[in-house]
Amino acid sequence: MKTRLSLLLWLMLAAGITPNALSQAAKNRKVVFVIVDGISSDSKEKIATPHLDAIAQAGGYTRAYVGGGKGTYSQTPTISAVGYNSLLTGTWVNKHNVWDNDIKDPNYNYWTLFRFLEEQYSQKRTAIFSTWLDNRTKLVGTNLLQTDKLQIDYSFDGFELDTVHFKHDKQSEYIHRIDEKVVDEAATYIHDNGPDMSWVYLEYTDDMGHKYGDSEQFHKAIRIMDDQMGRIWKSIGYREKNFDEDWLMVITTDHGRDAKTGKCHGGQSDRERSTWIVTNAKDLNSNFKATPGIVDIFPTVARHMDIHIPKEQAFEVDGVAFTGKLSVMSPVMQKSVGKVTISWKAVEKEGKVKIWLATTNHFEKGGRDLYYLMDEVDVTSEKAEIDISKYPSGFFKIVLEGKYNSVNRWIVEK
Repeated sequence: MKTRLSLLLWLMLAAGITPNALSQAAKNRKVVFVIVDGISSDSKEKIATPHLDAIAQAGGYTRAYVGGGKGTYSQTPTISAVGYNSLLTGTWVNKHNVWDNDIKDPNYNYWTLFRFLEEQYSQKRTAIFSTWLDNRTKLVGTNLLQTDKLQIDYSFDGFELDTVHFKHDKQSEYIHRIDEKVVDEAATYIHDNGPDMSWVYLEYTDDMGHKYGDSEQFHKAIRIMDDQMGRIWKSIGYREKNFDEDWLMVITTDHGRDAKTGKCHGGQSDRERSTWIVTNAKDLNSNFKATPGIVDIFPTVARHMDIHIPKEQAFEVDGVAFTGKLSVMSPVMQKSVGKVTISWKAVEKEGKVKIWLATTNHFEKGGRDLYYLMDEVDVTSEKAEIDISKYPSGFFKIVLEGKYNSVNRWIVEK
């Protein structure tokens, strides 16, 4: 037996696999992502947040952004539900089609993280803890034909509709009470049951921003939020210590605030677009340090949970993971007569980049787009030029597919 164990250890070391890495790989992976509403990065940074700091110490903190590509086809309103859906689908508004908080016509062809998990790992358990019912019923789209009757295993939401136990008041203290109830349930349920994928949403900070702007009331709400994150973080620590689990926690916000008073949002000012991400992830890459977008949380969660995004759907994802290895990031497309000049930043200096072109957008209607392989170049070249003279459509989807990730941009001519 000793000889067999020694041989196994030798083979593992020869393959570059340490016993500790093997132990890590065997752990059950879990994730909880949290949206705390309406806190611009400068607002968060001026307030002491010891619990968020503790989580960031385990992983990292970075400024981030919402709002898509400013002044481009993907420019996205800095409005709450719009931001939530950008996280859930990894796409900007030109794809997911949630333009405001009315959520009139979401495009469910762009799947959420919950749908991908359910399709690939039906045995895994999901949970939503939310101060807004529409997050589950409209954005995630539970029990809808368009989402194949998607179900969440455990939901704790809808209390804003209960005016008996949570009587509405002008100061929005009822929202604070609901947030507290939601957080307590999330912390308890995670502690006791450890669902595989959880989403927590809290509203009170945004309410205080709208009512009071940049004020002590708003700052107090941020401190309350920090305490709430500490409760969930404590439950994660308990799960990791007592069970064979590897937890990813990601906390972000959905938009910033206007520069003049801090009461408003929705536009494209720097402060309205400026958000932040706190995570305990340990394998943070260069994208995390380069002001990631809210859409980058989607592929990061997918990586942690070993969710495979089929190529046709992956070509639509606007986000780039901020953990693990990357091939390409920061693509730039410049169209001139009959050609497109493409540049990118190479991260891992290995492999090729395949350049794909489609001139249709059938995907948005549930159809398929025909992609043409235009070129294949070394990732380290960081530039290419493709001839599009035979494709005069005025609409082009261009995808750069590397060894570790793909990125996409559209060219939309008026």
